[in-house]
Amino acid sequence: MQIIAGVLPPTSGTVQTHGRIAALLELGSGFNPELTGRENIYINGAILGLERARIDAILGDIIAFADIGDYIGQPVKTYSSGMAVRLAFSVQVHVDPDILIVDEALAVGDAAFQAKAMTRIQQILARGTTLLFVGHDLNAVRAFCQRAILLENGRMAMLGAPEEVIEEYLFRVHAKATRDGQPKPIRIAEGFRSEDGGVLGLSFRDGARHLALNYGDGVDIDAELELHAALADAACIVDILDERGVPLSGRRIRLPEAAAGAQRLRLRIAFRAELARGIYRVRARLVQAPDRHQHHRRVLCRYESDLSFEVIDNSIERFSGLFPLPAEVAVQRLPADGDA
Repeated sequence: MQIIAGVLPPTSGTVQTHGRIAALLELGSGFNPELTGRENIYINGAILGLERARIDAILGDIIAFADIGDYIGQPVKTYSSGMAVRLAFSVQVHVDPDILIVDEALAVGDAAFQAKAMTRIQQILARGTTLLFVGHDLNAVRAFCQRAILLENGRMAMLGAPEEVIEEYLFRVHAKATRDGQPKPIRIAEGFRSEDGGVLGLSFRDGARHLALNYGDGVDIDAELELHAALADAACIVDILDERGVPLSGRRIRLPEAAAGAQRLRLRIAFRAELARGIYRVRARLVQAPDRHQHHRRVLCRYESDLSFEVIDNSIERFSGLFPLPAEVAVQRLPADGDA
């Protein structure tokens, strides 16, 4: 990221960029502690290639966004670390960059400022800015990114849709934490599983691998699982994905704890294909997570099946988007202007 931003020369090779780059790397590291916040805004803006007239035009917005009050006229050396970060963040996101580089910099300030920062990033992206985001905030990856890369030991371990890469990351974190003294995870044909248990298969009730459906037709899915002893708080999640692999919806099913030895289970899920016209895939995941701590879940298995179905009806008269909106609709004729 420092090489792309131009602050670190590459040992070999080249990087080509087009347009203005704003880098949220070590926020505040470029501030002169002896100068005031306002003076540092002008210096940082000049470094980013802005003319003074342009900085004058956005100065008020930068100060208002940073929200550090009268400290804007005080030397930066009197700032708390949080205040310096807020000001630096505000400068970078107001220069209208063509490329925005973010390194774990969204967790700045209190909850209100974080929400404001996330909204500002969304606005920048809506204008067509390219975002390079590196971090461990999985929700931010889901919110901002269209493609994701998993890095491991300095090398690319996976490239794909954000949700797919996140699942792989969670699985590897769990595998690494339990590697010492535990059986290593083993691969299976269509996905992966751990020694705690796995998804053995997904199928439609009639045995087909692909279904062509009308809107509202029934879809029945069987999922076969294997659970090992003492596996508590386990759940199977059956996901419906679009053609790009983006999860659209799903169902979490709590599983009984294995009493003794391994046990095999069959789950049956039935729903109506009340979806827009298109092709959809089915995936299953086996996770372990207490009810109140879903963010600590362990991904035991992700089963990538070849199961898919296609809704062939055009539902434009029924709803917009992917799903119908449950709603009561009333249309009332109002009297024209001048009528009694």
